[in-house]
Amino acid sequence: MKFEIDREEFLKPLQAVIGVVERRQTLPVLSNVLVVAEGNTLSLTATDLEVELAARCEASIEEPGRITLPARKLMDIVRNLPTAVRIRIAVEEDKAHIVAARSRFTLATLPANDFPLVDVIDDGQTLALPQHQLLALIERTHFSMALQDVRYYLNGLLLELDGNTVRAVATDGHRLALSETQIAAGMEGQRQVIVPRKGVQELLRLLSDAEDEVQVELGSNHIRISLPDIKFTSKLIDGRFPDYQRVIPTHADKVMLVDRENLRQALVRVSILSNEKYRGVRFDISSHELRIVSNNPEQEEAEEEIAVEFSGDHLEIGFNASYLVDAISAIDEEQVEMAFTDANSSCLISGHNNTVSKYVVMPMRL
Repeated sequence: MKFEIDREEFLKPLQAVIGVVERRQTLPVLSNVLVVAEGNTLSLTATDLEVELAARCEASIEEPGRITLPARKLMDIVRNLPTAVRIRIAVEEDKAHIVAARSRFTLATLPANDFPLVDVIDDGQTLALPQHQLLALIERTHFSMALQDVRYYLNGLLLELDGNTVRAVATDGHRLALSETQIAAGMEGQRQVIVPRKGVQELLRLLSDAEDEVQVELGSNHIRISLPDIKFTSKLIDGRFPDYQRVIPTHADKVMLVDRENLRQALVRVSILSNEKYRGVRFDISSHELRIVSNNPEQEEAEEEIAVEFSGDHLEIGFNASYLVDAISAIDEEQVEMAFTDANSSCLISGHNNTVSKYVVMPMRL
């Protein structure tokens, strides 16, 4: 295999796939990137057996071929070469020779046949939606995923397809985030899949606010998302996601309307003196004022007062401040609605007059 390529053209696909390459691997070949040269196209593929990323670019190919190269070493070499330099790579036997200007490197290789690739997705259902819509769904919900929970199905993001509606839901058992969007061409019936945490993090890195459409293909065990020049494939978590609709409060009739940024900043300040482990703050709500109070085992205390509109009787309730900050930071509207039932029930948070995204936070005993 022999090919030439500009440094910038080579660096872009390398940066796209490098995120899934773990520094410590059970199989040596998983530390490598699969390089395939055909026609005038160079494709790079990396995997950790859970998530697979494939990117492609144009190159001047003298001899086609397939080989795997050490991913992070190759990345470091290309990244540290001078800009606008031309890179030439030639593979002979089990070595890859890299020449760029006056720099020369020789890398060990492993056979391409040893590289594990995801099989073709069978019986897949396909839909298309704008890239920015998919990104928004993930950004508004991903922070509520569980982290290494024994209930493994919570360590991921639920994508629910229901006709022309696409929903993203995440929960860790203490809070829940839900966001939905409408698409032009939906699919028959309803389908739920759970994308694992690592796949969600890679999608956050790969997706942009672009208007172009992405293809989403759902198989029995995998999800594949095709972007321009990049293909993302992830295993799905095999499990049943909890019935999230039962968690959303339906009788929360005590509604507080508050300026989003004022509330966010007050919560950040007050939480400085909260218990570092539980991050608890107490809400003391009256018709026109919200008092937020925190204290810690060192007998230190913080208090903030904010003007609000509250359609209910006086209420005292405790929350994890970090959960509230995450939720209101994901809302775009200038004003936030917080709906309460009583001091022992979950709070429903949304943007004022906008129920596209909803957040549920359980109360804390303080």
